[in-house]
Amino acid sequence: MAINPETVKGIASEIQIFASREQKERFLFVLGALVARVISLKKAAEVMEVEPEFFLKLLEIMGVDFSYLSEEDVDIERTW
Repeated sequence: MAINPETVKGIASEIQIFASREQKERFLFVLGALVARVISLKKAAEVMEVEPEFFLKLLEIMGVDFSYLSEEDVDIERTW
C-alpha cells in the first residue's frame, strides 16, 4: 500500500509543534513505529534528537496515550 506524498505533507502541516516539514514527517513516522512497538521510547527520542523524558512529555501534551506496560499490565494496575 503506497501512501501519497501529498497526503503525508498535508497531515504533517497540521502538526504545529515542529517547525520544518521534515521534522513533522519524521515525528509521524516515529510515532507510528512507537505505537506499533517496533521501536522503543529511547530510540524514538533519539531519532527525534530529544531526550526521552522530553519526548514522553510531548506525547502527553499531544494526548497520545503511551505506556511502557502491556495492555494486560495496565488493566492489572487499574484494578489493583
